[in-house]
Amino acid sequence: MLLDTASLYFRAYFGVPESVKSPDGQPVNAVRGLLDFVARLVQDHHPDHLVACMDADWRPQWRVDLIPSYKTHRLAEEDAGSTGDAEEIPDTLAPQVPVIEQVLDALGIARVGCPGYEADDVIGTLTARATGPVQIVTGDRETADYQPARVLIVTGDRDLFQLVDDARGVQVIYPVKGVGNAEVINEAALLEKYGVTGSEYADMAALRGDPSDGLPGVKGIGEKTAAQLIREYGDLPGIRAAAADPLSKLTPARRKNILEAAPYLDVAPTVVRVATDVPLPDFDPVLPTEPLDPMALEDLSARWGLGTSLTRLLDTLTATR
Repeated sequence: MLLDTASLYFRAYFGVPESVKSPDGQPVNAVRGLLDFVARLVQDHHPDHLVACMDADWRPQWRVDLIPSYKTHRLAEEDAGSTGDAEEIPDTLAPQVPVIEQVLDALGIARVGCPGYEADDVIGTLTARATGPVQIVTGDRETADYQPARVLIVTGDRDLFQLVDDARGVQVIYPVKGVGNAEVINEAALLEKYGVTGSEYADMAALRGDPSDGLPGVKGIGEKTAAQLIREYGDLPGIRAAAADPLSKLTPARRKNILEAAPYLDVAPTVVRVATDVPLPDFDPVLPTEPLDPMALEDLSARWGLGTSLTRLLDTLTATR
């Protein structure tokens, strides 16, 4: 189970009242909400491994170099246009993020990020590692390849739908109202909702664009049109080839818009697709059954008033033994 951690603590922050506070009156709604999320996820899905994937860089420079508008609107107003840009985070959420990190570390839940990459890229890399063919070596003899267990990605970010793959057992748990009310996104769900498969989702997203990520897309092409074009021409290169072919069935207006978007379409796939080869540090992904550092966890619980949220998660972890 791979957690898009920032996506989840943002949802916890907005889903749990800010009246949930520490003994000294500081909001801990995101901290406690995230702990409740993790407890419910472990209880419902029984993962063997759990990784909290982090945004070491929420707006990597290599993506900005390709599309300068990438996530521009999410910049804190005073930092917009500067280097080392900071993401705009609510004033009462920002102080909770270090607490979340400390609690995860004391619990022994793997927390993984990599400079220059987003959590999406960490998730893409770990998904590729977990679902690729693995050689079992016995002595000097290699046996046949096998596919390891499935991967569950927990995120409120649709970008990660591109990783959904029934054949490799990759699904997305997409919270609607908390993780107790979540959609499980598989290939059938994608086809029903968007008309594309997981492997086609990134091409659709590039064509459609996404104002929330600063991706302009192609003029006149929304989700339905993008899905239709993918069905007709196979993929983004096929669509661009059709636009360049005067004998194709594309309308003159659509052909014109696709051709005029060539500079964007040259780079959009690289920006939209998650990386699958991030150089991650070593870590232990095994779901802990007891805290890694009980004393530190006790201090954190007392300092921040984590109460029943932490107790519930600890009880859930113990029950997995």
